[in-house]
Amino acid sequence: MKQWIMRCAAVALCAGSATLVAGQQTTPARPDSLTVSIDTSQTSDPVSKYEFGMFIENIGPLVYRSLWSEMLDDRKFYFPIKPGEPAALPQTAGFAGRGLSKWLPVNPYEVVVMDKEQPFVGEQSPRIQLNASTPSGIQQSGIALVKGKKYVGRIYLRGTPGSTVKVSLIWGKGANERQTVSFGSLTDTYKKLPLNFTAGADTADGTFEIAGTGSGNFHIGTVSLMPADNVDGFRPDTIALLRQLHSGMWRLPGGNFLSDWSWYNGAGDIDKRPPTFDHAWNAMQPNDMGMDEFMTLCKLIGVEPYVTVNAGFGDAHSAAEEVEYLNGSVKTPMGAWRAKNGHPEPYHVKFWNIGNEPWGTFQLGYTDLKYYVLKQNEFARDMRKVDPSITLIASAKMLEPMALQGEMRAKYVDNMQPAFGTDIDWTGGILKNSWGYFDGIAQHWYESPGRHFDVELAKKLPPGAPSTAAYVTYKPTTLESARHAGDVIRRHAEEWEGYQQRFPDMIKKKIFLSIDEYAYSGGGGRRTGPNLKGALAYGMLFDEEMRHTSFLTMTAHTMGTSTLDITPTASTFNTLGLIFKMYTNHFVGTIPVSVSGNSPQPPTKNPPYADEPKTRSGSPTYPLDVFAALSPDHKYLNVAVVNATEKEQKFDLTVTGAKVEGPSTLWQLTGKSLDAADRVGQPPQAEVKETSVTAGPAISVAPISVNIYRFPVAGAAQ
Repeated sequence: MKQWIMRCAAVALCAGSATLVAGQQTTPARPDSLTVSIDTSQTSDPVSKYEFGMFIENIGPLVYRSLWSEMLDDRKFYFPIKPGEPAALPQTAGFAGRGLSKWLPVNPYEVVVMDKEQPFVGEQSPRIQLNASTPSGIQQSGIALVKGKKYVGRIYLRGTPGSTVKVSLIWGKGANERQTVSFGSLTDTYKKLPLNFTAGADTADGTFEIAGTGSGNFHIGTVSLMPADNVDGFRPDTIALLRQLHSGMWRLPGGNFLSDWSWYNGAGDIDKRPPTFDHAWNAMQPNDMGMDEFMTLCKLIGVEPYVTVNAGFGDAHSAAEEVEYLNGSVKTPMGAWRAKNGHPEPYHVKFWNIGNEPWGTFQLGYTDLKYYVLKQNEFARDMRKVDPSITLIASAKMLEPMALQGEMRAKYVDNMQPAFGTDIDWTGGILKNSWGYFDGIAQHWYESPGRHFDVELAKKLPPGAPSTAAYVTYKPTTLESARHAGDVIRRHAEEWEGYQQRFPDMIKKKIFLSIDEYAYSGGGGRRTGPNLKGALAYGMLFDEEMRHTSFLTMTAHTMGTSTLDITPTASTFNTLGLIFKMYTNHFVGTIPVSVSGNSPQPPTKNPPYADEPKTRSGSPTYPLDVFAALSPDHKYLNVAVVNATEKEQKFDLTVTGAKVEGPSTLWQLTGKSLDAADRVGQPPQAEVKETSVTAGPAISVAPISVNIYRFPVAGAAQ
């Protein structure tokens, strides 16, 4: 993912020298009447429940702000507390949202000392020097509160006998616009003390204050504050929404950050886990979300966990012990530790991913392919010794022309065959040198429309020129933007089929492809958020994924929380969440059937751009994209139709192999414009509406819409 972000920035810098070209599709001659033919007797492998999975990574405060209910930042005091500093740290580069709120002294003249000699957790804890008349302490602002809502927490305190500490939740400037809990009788030993508050007003800038009076000093070990309605520490609003997505699985906990994170630090007493610094994303992590919490998350939202182990700075021994911790019996050392931590039953995690993007030179612990395969094999051996039943997924990267550098680019940019099997061919290297040590192979991609990698231009680049200089830009139409998403899937499918030809045992052994990180920014983005234009692209993307169920059995979208619009106190589905929900509700477990038509998709450019598939994605029903599947019991025919044009489209439907009859249902996602988006606290601009339709040969499709029809069928082929 980091490579994608850096690449986008590089392209922006090179935009001044890029060639501006027109839209690249040559519109084919369209028939006077569009015909869509579905043959239910021609089927492919069912759509796996893992086809619409999600990925989550600890990037800055992402996990803690969207999933976890903790309201206080830096609750374990990783950062020193100093007067005169800004109230918040800068936000994590490249990601929207406010930075971490900081702890500040109650007044700038008191002395707050960071005790490094006897810290409660981590490397330091605050010691507050007391004054008999003036309260001394620390506070944190920027806390969102809801009037009448209850908040609970805990604080660890120790101090000079006779001192008194008051903990306050503040929602205004008046003396009565706060609630205070008082603690006396402190000793030299830390005590865990409960906190209970009820907010007296709505505010986006509440304050949490810890202050004491008396003589001597008091120490703060750690502190926590959550809404009282949290579910095992998680936000009930986001959990309830994510459960409706039926995602199948979530890949966790990373991501680039994983290569420098020890899972051991994320186990045990949550208040005694040391905060750490994430050197991949330059952010502090409080370590409240460890493997037990991630397993709880998966249970709450009804998905299977897919765990990635640290193959960056981590080793095979720690990976094997992680398998034992999650899957081992209480009679094993790690299983016993899990039980001591409150989880006696094994989690039975099936899917395990070895490493994250090991091919990236940006990855902590990077090594080249020659040595990484040795690491991959050692990890697999040790992990399978602990649990032979697990499914192992190796991390690799398919070979693509735009990844070539230097002399290889000059030689192979228009003919990749000589590059297969070289040190840059990570997927080929895994297949050749790690055979028997994996069950599937992971692929990651992040793309956006509006540019292509020009093969002819790449061949003319001077030595040392970056590959980004070979990209040409264009202004895509709405349909081209949506189609590009499906083309990415089609291109990866063609590449995978190329590897199957080189390694035919892949088919026999049922080696599968897991696209377990991906995102398409064809509509909205990190700054503007998802919109209807993006939903059209994801509809075509999903359709194309389901056309390759023989080997593409798992995907995980980045991030799972990107399906929601989230504020500190509320959340709702955005358009990305709506499109995921539509497809998981109607296609998981279904049996894809043949779709044909009389209007093929436009051909790719000749010679093709390096980022285009040889054959255009989609069904031969231009300008519509159509996918069809039978329900598992063969009682219904579900048909997805994406219209990424701004005009109404019509088609005649014929079905063979089954008889369509009876009342039918349409679920349609659309809005008034391509920019239609759904936000917390605002009327929805894009909605999924359910209506009754009459099964018949002529069907009208609304402009800029994603449609799923459910037709009752009789006599379907069994």
